[in-house]
Amino acid sequence: MGKKLVSDLLVNYLERRNVTKLFGLCGHTVIGMLDALSRSEKIEYIGCRHEAIASTAADGYARVTNKASVVMCHLGPGITNVITGVANAQLDSIPMVVIAGDVPSFYFGRHAHQELQLHEDGNQYELLRPVVKRAWRIDDVEALPMIMDRAFRLAESGRPGPVLIDVPMDMFSREMDEELWERTYKESHETEKGGISQSAAAKIAKRLVEAKNPVIHAGGGILLAEASEELAALAEFLDVPVSRTLAGQGCLSDLHPLMIGQTGFWGLEFTHSLTKNADIILALGTRFGEADSSSWYQGVTFDPDVTTFLQIDIDPAEIGRNYPVEIGACGDLKIALQQVLEEVKKICPEGKNDPELRERIAKAKADFKEWNKEISEDSRFPMTPQRILKDVKEVIPEDSQIFTDVGWNKNGVAQEFDITVPGSIHHSSGLATMGFGPAAVLGGKLGAPDKIAINLTGDGGFGINVAVLAAAVEHGIACTWVVMNNSQFGTIAGLENANYKTKFGTQFLKANGDKYFISYAKIAEGYGVESICVNSAEEFKPALEKAMQANREGRPFLVEAPMENIVVPTPGCWNINDIYSPNELVREGKLVKKENGKYVAPSHAKSHNAK
Repeated sequence: MGKKLVSDLLVNYLERRNVTKLFGLCGHTVIGMLDALSRSEKIEYIGCRHEAIASTAADGYARVTNKASVVMCHLGPGITNVITGVANAQLDSIPMVVIAGDVPSFYFGRHAHQELQLHEDGNQYELLRPVVKRAWRIDDVEALPMIMDRAFRLAESGRPGPVLIDVPMDMFSREMDEELWERTYKESHETEKGGISQSAAAKIAKRLVEAKNPVIHAGGGILLAEASEELAALAEFLDVPVSRTLAGQGCLSDLHPLMIGQTGFWGLEFTHSLTKNADIILALGTRFGEADSSSWYQGVTFDPDVTTFLQIDIDPAEIGRNYPVEIGACGDLKIALQQVLEEVKKICPEGKNDPELRERIAKAKADFKEWNKEISEDSRFPMTPQRILKDVKEVIPEDSQIFTDVGWNKNGVAQEFDITVPGSIHHSSGLATMGFGPAAVLGGKLGAPDKIAINLTGDGGFGINVAVLAAAVEHGIACTWVVMNNSQFGTIAGLENANYKTKFGTQFLKANGDKYFISYAKIAEGYGVESICVNSAEEFKPALEKAMQANREGRPFLVEAPMENIVVPTPGCWNINDIYSPNELVREGKLVKKENGKYVAPSHAKSHNAK
């Protein structure tokens, strides 16, 4: 073994980790790395026109492959631009390794070009510290092999998330003894996972079996652990209803007879009728965040006076964070659920059957579909969002990789678009990043090239960074964007109008006050992407079928559908109104009455015709 450039050794390391895609944007601090990548026959460099696109596409790629994605960015505006995508990955527990270029180490603190160093010399990488699991700066190249191994292991183990490796420009171009990388040939690339203790599994099993009205509440952790089959097995053996979070959609088929749907802001009354009256809730891979818990108002979604909480999570920091737990256990959910079911069978070998419960669940689902049927088949134009979802459901394959954005396309999908294949729907749940879907779908398609990859987005979300179109053309990424265009930030417009009787700052208007309709289909044409802007509801489905054919032939496609803003029913509570009414809980312009010391949501469902 002899000496080689660090950049070449780094690329070789990534190749040996089976990294086949690297997402990034050029800059002078990373040209040494780009040079090395140009000689790689195994890694495809996915160059993007903005670092937020690169980090978000990498996020989508990691969601589909269940492996850490790799992002490369420049310093200065590069590292500031990359933050949002990295933060999104952090809050949704997505593994990612970020390699950031930095000023030459011998120029730290001298105001080198694009350097930020207000509090300490050479500390620009600290910008990412709040949103990564660990941040390293390479001060000597000899430490790089160990840091690379640690970075990937940390990103993928425990609660997954992004990590940062900051590399001063001169480090890429230094020579290094190849033998110093010997440890990386011996290091395993997998971390063995463990379950929970036998005693914890036995206690949880006992409480579930003895419960009169148990509920299993499943979050995105089920999907991260690939534990959908184990979840189904436990629920079916005891006939326990399963509620889910937004991030948990698809953990169990939405058509499963025991799936009662999403909780929280956009959960339905039937779901809440079971979760707030459960005597036992087994929480799996969920942080009980605000959106899924109706701002934690007692008796709306959950009620700790009625319910005893049991919680299993890979991250001990999340156990008991928002609700007190009787039993808290830390471990991998796939293994833990097998353990719990094994203990259940010891004390209840025949299992349980509750046909009446299954009938109630089936009726509630049927009633919701019937209530939603007329608006879903409505032919008005601009289109109803429900009609868009119905047509999409009829056209795309069941195993398509679907990426939503923020607004109706996420909230409506979570409520009424049945997901039947685990891991096929991807929401920006924690950070709720507008612009997530249009970029993440790029990575999703690259991660599963044999699947249809489609993004359902609003015009607000797509307009965040239309340069996603360039990446699709330049790298042959055959995905589809469905832009639901209502010329406004629709969800915020609805909330503001409901509470303040104005839509100020949320509508897209010309200087003279006229509606400002931006044709993203025409913009797509300028980027070289085939597109259609439909002129009637009847045109939408054929346009989407044309998009599917283009995708199968290896071409990206954009379908634009002018859409009417129709409010998503929100039976849960969302306490966004503290400033508006600091002493009273107000939801959708209505007071939530206080009964017996608890907040109770008024029973209603908004009309589909509400605007």
